[in-house]
Amino acid sequence: GRVSSEDLLYLYNAAEMLAHPAFYEGFGLPPLEAMACGLPPVVSNVASLPEVVGDAGLLIDPHDTDELTVALWRLLNDSDLREEMRTKGLRQAERFSWERAARETQEIYRLAYEK
Repeated sequence: GRVSSEDLLYLYNAAEMLAHPAFYEGFGLPPLEAMACGLPPVVSNVASLPEVVGDAGLLIDPHDTDELTVALWRLLNDSDLREEMRTKGLRQAERFSWERAARETQEIYRLAYEK
């Protein structure tokens, strides 16, 4: 169900990681939000999720529950891996912003107009 932005921030900050084993995904906002809060994500290797997460999370086959279990276990039990994913996730999340999207879109329109 719907969660307020304030509650969502609290939930992300109370969590150890994000599990997002989606079968279909448009952009992947939940993993991006989680990384911005310092959570390592475990996401499906489908659609945009590998690009959104980059090397800042663990990718799994959403049809393979054993892969999901192993990835979650690894993050829960390996504090070095969790910290590495947290650091990479914070950096990865910085790559995405509305300002950057607007600049890049404006540049595409400019290039198209000049042709």
